[in-house]
Amino acid sequence: MLVTIFGGGGFVGRYVAQELLARGMRVRIAGRNPGDGVRVKPLGGLGQVQLAYADVCDAASVARAITGADAVVNLVAVLGGKLDAINHQGAANVAQAAAQAGVKTLVHVSAIGANAQSDSAYGRSKGQGEAAVRAAFPEAIIVRPSIIFGREDHFTNRFAGMIRMAPVLPVIAPATKFQPVYVVDVARAIAEAVEHGSAHAGQTYELGGPQAMSMIEINRWIAGHIGHDPAIMPVPNAFACLLATLTGWLPGAPITRDQWKMLGADNVV
Repeated sequence: MLVTIFGGGGFVGRYVAQELLARGMRVRIAGRNPGDGVRVKPLGGLGQVQLAYADVCDAASVARAITGADAVVNLVAVLGGKLDAINHQGAANVAQAAAQAGVKTLVHVSAIGANAQSDSAYGRSKGQGEAAVRAAFPEAIIVRPSIIFGREDHFTNRFAGMIRMAPVLPVIAPATKFQPVYVVDVARAIAEAVEHGSAHAGQTYELGGPQAMSMIEINRWIAGHIGHDPAIMPVPNAFACLLATLTGWLPGAPITRDQWKMLGADNVV
């Protein structure tokens, strides 16, 4: 069985590839930089891993990467910037190409909070992406994880870096709840969906870990595990909104206005 993984060279993609390879499948790592997939090569046997160029915004390259595949997994997404082009239109390109190629199983990885009517541009783009996937490939399996954590993640590591440097740690949206889910568990869920696609066809699954935690609880947990004890200061919502409005457009801003909107709702299953 050959599985094309769009975004397979990224953080989650490498774990998904490892799970599929362990089940005896072949994988084709498709991305704008095929070199990212080199790290997947040692995880499989001889000839079990292929590398291919593909940009989800380029329908022709997507179709080429899908040629001959039995299943497709789309992990490509962005939190800012070209939201509609990648999260919406890119998802549509993958689903349409998969349908035209006669692919048996499509797993589309979305996110909790995806909603075409969301106040957040990110949430809207993910919701519109889901709708486009369903329209093109009705039996697609949609997976919506909460915050994904693991050794190389960009969530806990980012906060750990801030906590190490700051004697006082301001926390925006301190009461907003998340349900952090381990990257290996997400990868196993995706691999299960690929291997038994007919049993899960057309379903949407939200993935969360065993514990729902507020943003301030997450920061305290990280601080304890890296051996630091900063003074944690909850940031009032009105000040966070002002900060996002005035500085969110700057490169490296602590929070954008869209991120502030995203933090207005709990991220739990």
